[in-house]
Amino acid sequence: MKFFIDTADVDAIRELHDLGMVDGVTTNPSLILKSGRDIIEVTREICSFVTGPVSAEVVALTAPEMIAEGRKLAAIAPNIAVKVPLTWDGLKTCKVLSGEGFMVNVTLCFSANQALLAAKAGATFISPFIGRLDDINLDGLDLIGDIRTIYDNFDFKTQILAASIRTANHVKDCALIGADVVTAPPNVIKALASHVLTDKGLEQFMKDWAKTGQKII
Repeated sequence: MKFFIDTADVDAIRELHDLGMVDGVTTNPSLILKSGRDIIEVTREICSFVTGPVSAEVVALTAPEMIAEGRKLAAIAPNIAVKVPLTWDGLKTCKVLSGEGFMVNVTLCFSANQALLAAKAGATFISPFIGRLDDINLDGLDLIGDIRTIYDNFDFKTQILAASIRTANHVKDCALIGADVVTAPPNVIKALASHVLTDKGLEQFMKDWAKTGQKII
């Protein structure tokens, strides 16, 4: 399973990139706001060292404007995935831009029917939002499973990019279900390495090592 990092914080991306943990990056208007930087500038910097897909989102609401914005974003670098919302205009934009050879990430997906439409429109990625479904007492992981079944039934090539990842368990469960990609904030990726028994075991090893009075270096 691929790991995309859901942030526009260049330093955070670089840290994980140096560990080989970054297969791609996703951004959105909220993350651009948080970064405090110009969308073109920060996206270009991310693409300068991340070779995998980097999602940059349009902000227009009509297809003609989305298409124009998408083409401008795609011109930043060859690995840009233009991010469009799952609306009719977003699907129209997806069809046009994918037909022009650009990667398209269709975002804000909350149903299997929406995911089916995105695949038919030629989406490179579909982004179901797990955490936001959990917030309204629906099981976001069920949606990942439904999409996986549908895509496998008809051999759709659209990749399932599980988004709105809130916990390490979300990552594990998405991997078990068969999501192609998870996009998560840096703190969630780092949390995958944490376990109370690892900490406890290391603490005991350090105590025992101190008793030996030895040094390795």
